[in-house]
Amino acid sequence: MPRPAAPRDVYLQPGDLHFAGVGTRIRTLLGSCVSLVFWHPRHRLGGMCHYMLPTRGMPGPKLDGRYGDEAMLLLLEAISARGTRASEYHLRIFGGGNMFPNVGARATRHVGQQNIDMAHQLIARHGLVSHGEHVGGTGHRHLIFDIWSGQLALKQSPLVADSGCPTGVQPA
Repeated sequence: MPRPAAPRDVYLQPGDLHFAGVGTRIRTLLGSCVSLVFWHPRHRLGGMCHYMLPTRGMPGPKLDGRYGDEAMLLLLEAISARGTRASEYHLRIFGGGNMFPNVGARATRHVGQQNIDMAHQLIARHGLVSHGEHVGGTGHRHLIFDIWSGQLALKQSPLVADSGCPTGVQPA
């Protein structure tokens, strides 16, 4: 499907998620956070989340997209509200980078790896199938998802060595 004349551009901050139809582009920047991306090729529906932590353990009164398990439930609610089933979607996983590779014990699973592990657990728990992933490593991932075509664009930026900034991001 060709690009819409004036696509709606949605930028996800950590903890955000968005679900929409044709005419929407969703973008985000990931470090240790993870995005789950759902796309329905026939209905041209899709959604993306940007979760920061695997779980908060005990859910609060309202689901919170900052946590992987709750972000998944919010996306599944959006899918159901559109009269579709999650199993009809192509699902992909992105992110989970180690943003502090030189800090702490190497034997400890960094938060990025914990987020990746949660994504895999959630996919299995809900009986879904991953159609691809780009996870782990170090650095940032710039992710763009065009719902009208299902096209995903990904650019990974490495951490800047010896920058004096622990995340590798240079101050402006």
